[in-house]
Amino acid sequence: MIELHAFEDQQAQSDALAKAVGDALHASLAAQTGASAGAAQATLAVSGGTSPRPFLQTLSTQAFDWPRIAVTLVDDRWVADTDKDSNSRLAHETLLQNAAKAAAFFPLVDFSQTLDAHVAALNADASRKIPDVAILGMGEDGHTASIFADSPEWDFALTTSDHFVAVHPGAAPHPRVSWSMPALKQVRHLFLLIAGPRKLDVLNAAAAAPQKNAISKLANDKGVRLDVYWCEK
Repeated sequence: MIELHAFEDQQAQSDALAKAVGDALHASLAAQTGASAGAAQATLAVSGGTSPRPFLQTLSTQAFDWPRIAVTLVDDRWVADTDKDSNSRLAHETLLQNAAKAAAFFPLVDFSQTLDAHVAALNADASRKIPDVAILGMGEDGHTASIFADSPEWDFALTTSDHFVAVHPGAAPHPRVSWSMPALKQVRHLFLLIAGPRKLDVLNAAAAAPQKNAISKLANDKGVRLDVYWCEK
């Protein structure tokens, strides 16, 4: 199910989404009745790209209980964290600043291993739990996370019980590490951040009828609630 929240400009969109994410993180921490207040922790997964940069900067200034929040990524390119295309680099430059410096960060890339070995290690790591909150992005081809319809891993990424998958997109550069579709469907608070009329058209088409793209798989799953934060420009 899709719930659309529309805004005229990026700042209004960022402010509203930051509040919604804060409320979701607070609820996730409060729900952990089995843990002591100090031990309870919520996990937030964020996306890369150009669209989330202003939102991540806004989020970094929010007065959340950051020491109890673990930040990770929805996906990342298999590049060094100094590379301009690294989502880890983006997260450090935008989100992990200001108040959010107190959060722990768990990257998805580790060059001490091969891509396949690292993904296997992520899947074997019990501490890598499903995020409580995730903010997705979306390409104009309808991909979200790094679940690309033109990758050889497409079918596997949609059906595996693994939380993480290695992805080799056909048209996009760099191999990727991504949360799988079944893992994304388990995220309790799932948001989509997009901008512009073209992406809204892609989303509406994906929701209107099943298509071979990742956002359509989420939008047409009746068990998934996807809160979409869209701004006109």
